[in-house]
Amino acid sequence: MKIAAISEDGTTISQHFGRAPLYVVVTVENGKIMSREKRDKAGHHTFAGGQHPETAPGEKHGYDAGAQSRHTAMAQSIDDCQVLIAGGMGWGAYDSLKSRGIEAVVTAVTYIEEAIKLYLDGKL
Repeated sequence: MKIAAISEDGTTISQHFGRAPLYVVVTVENGKIMSREKRDKAGHHTFAGGQHPETAPGEKHGYDAGAQSRHTAMAQSIDDCQVLIAGGMGWGAYDSLKSRGIEAVVTAVTYIEEAIKLYLDGKL
């Protein structure tokens, strides 16, 4: 199983899925972390202006075609992961990950290693 966490520093979990510049991906076998790697992540800094575009009247934020395209770009480097741990994310991103078969877990836990252990113990 592969578990990804969004991060800005490789140690702590970022509070905003769209702004985090990298993923920390761990491979878990028999409940133990076997390997750990950093992967670049597309995000608001990747796209024009680095900001959330305005949502048009009548549209739900994060569900327009442009947002779905951005969410796809953000998730491409973790297509081999089953779980993503984040400090926060919008519903559009959450649903986009879910549609790709990635379980999104939002937590207030600060450190990646602690969150992964809690997830593996069924406590996250």
